[in-house]
Amino acid sequence: MPRRERNKFVKRGQIIEILIEDYAFGGKGIGRIRNEHGEFVVFVPNTLPGQWVKAQVKKSSKKYAECKLLDVLKLSEDEIEMPYQDIPGAPYIQLPIEKQHEYKKQSTLELFKRIGKVADIEDKFDEFVSSPNTFHYRNKMEYGFSAIGYDRTLKTDVDEFTLGFKRRGLWWCGENLNKDSGLFDADVENQLKNIKVYCENTGLAPWHAPRKEGFFRYFVIRKSYKTNRLLFNLVTTSHDLPKFDLDKFAQYLVELFGSRVAGLLHTINDEIGDRTIATTGSIDLVYGDDKIVEELLGLNFEISMKSFFQTNPKCAEKLYSKVADYALEKKESIDNSVVLDLFCGTGTIGQIVASRAENAKIIGVDIVVSAIEDAKENAKRNVIKGLEFYAADVGKFLNEHPEYKDSIGTIILDPARAGIAPKTLKKIINLNAERLVYVSCNPATQARDTEQLMLAGYQLKKLSLVDQFPHTAHIETVVLFEK
Repeated sequence: MPRRERNKFVKRGQIIEILIEDYAFGGKGIGRIRNEHGEFVVFVPNTLPGQWVKAQVKKSSKKYAECKLLDVLKLSEDEIEMPYQDIPGAPYIQLPIEKQHEYKKQSTLELFKRIGKVADIEDKFDEFVSSPNTFHYRNKMEYGFSAIGYDRTLKTDVDEFTLGFKRRGLWWCGENLNKDSGLFDADVENQLKNIKVYCENTGLAPWHAPRKEGFFRYFVIRKSYKTNRLLFNLVTTSHDLPKFDLDKFAQYLVELFGSRVAGLLHTINDEIGDRTIATTGSIDLVYGDDKIVEELLGLNFEISMKSFFQTNPKCAEKLYSKVADYALEKKESIDNSVVLDLFCGTGTIGQIVASRAENAKIIGVDIVVSAIEDAKENAKRNVIKGLEFYAADVGKFLNEHPEYKDSIGTIILDPARAGIAPKTLKKIINLNAERLVYVSCNPATQARDTEQLMLAGYQLKKLSLVDQFPHTAHIETVVLFEK
C-alpha cells in the first residue's frame, strides 16, 4: 500500500500567519502559501481580503487546507473603526455595509454558476434586499457564563467569572461582554456587566467547561420590536439552586429595565452538552408572562422562549414580502389551485400569502408537531381564512391526502440549513407543480438542488438575495422556478 504523500506546505494542528487575498462563499477568506513546491490554497472562515491573520490548520489535503481563525493580526484597509465591542458573532462589523453586500452578492452568484450550473445567473438576478436596520437588528441573544476568561493584553486564558461569548477558537474560554455589541438591544448589553456582578456576588460558580461543573450556565433574552418588551431565561444546574433567590433576581431585572420586563423563566440544565435548553431539564415561569408578541406585516405572532422565529423581524418582513410577490405573481393561476407551504414552521409565510390572496387555498405542512400547533394558534389570532396546517412528513402527507394530488399549482419551500433531502426533492418534483418558490438560508445546498430541479424540467426565473444577518457571512436567497 503506497505511503500517503506528506503535505509540503502545512500539517494538521500547525499555527500559521497568512495574508488573506480573496473571498469565497460563506465568509471563507482565501490565503496562499508559495514556496519551491508551488502554490497552496488555505481557507480561513470569517476573514476578509487584506487581513493578516493567525490561524490553525484543521484539515489538510494535497490541494488545500481548512483552518480555524485564532486572531486578526492586522485589519484590512477597507475596515473602519466601530464604537461597539467586537464579538465572534459579527466578524465583518468593521467592514462598510456596501462592501459586505458586494462580497455576498458576488460569492453567491458564483455558487449558482459553479454548483447549480446556471451559466446566465446574472441575467436572472432580481434584487439585493438590505436589512432595514444594519445595527441592533437581532431579537434574541444567548450569553454564556464561564469560569475561564481571556486576557486580551496577555493573550492567555485566566480564571475569572465571565458573562458574554466564547472566545473565538477556544471552546473552554469565555469573554465578558462589557458594552453594546451593535447586534442586539443596546440598553440590555450595556447592563450585562452589572448582571454579571449581581450573579458573581452570590458566590455561586459559573460553568467550568473542561470540568463540566458549576451553577450559572446561560442567560437568554428575547425582545419584541412591536412592544419593546424583554423575555429572560436564566439557565442553571440544579446543584446549589436552593442558595439562589430567583424572585430576588426577577426584581433586580425589573429595577434595571422597568416595565420592559415581560417575564423571567428559569431552566434547569444538568446535561454536560453545550446547549441552552436541555432535553431532560425543566423550564419554569418565575415572573410575568412566558411569551411576547411580535408583528410581521400587520400580523401578530406569540413567541415563547422555545419557538422558532426569524431573528431579524424587520428584515423578515422584506423577505416574506418577496416570497409572497413571487408566489402570487400569476394571481389567476393561484385562485384555482392549491398553494403548498412545505417546511412551514409556525406558518408565517402561509399566513402572509393567505392575507394577500383571498381566494387561494393554502396548506402548510411541517413534521414538527409543536410548530404546527403554534401555526394554528397564530392563524386563529390573525383571523385568516383559507389556510390549513398539517403535522406530517412531506411524502406521507400526500399519501394521506390524495385529494390534493393534481391540484397543487405553487409550492413554497423553506427548508432547514441542510437543504432538501434527495428523496424528498424527488417527491416534490413528482407533485408536478407549475411554480416553486424556494427560500434558503444556505445557498450552497440550494444551488445543489437547483441542478436537480433544472434536470427535472424547471427553469430558474428569478433570484433575490436578502441580507438577514449584517456583519456575518450569512445570506438568505429567494428563487422562483417555473416549468
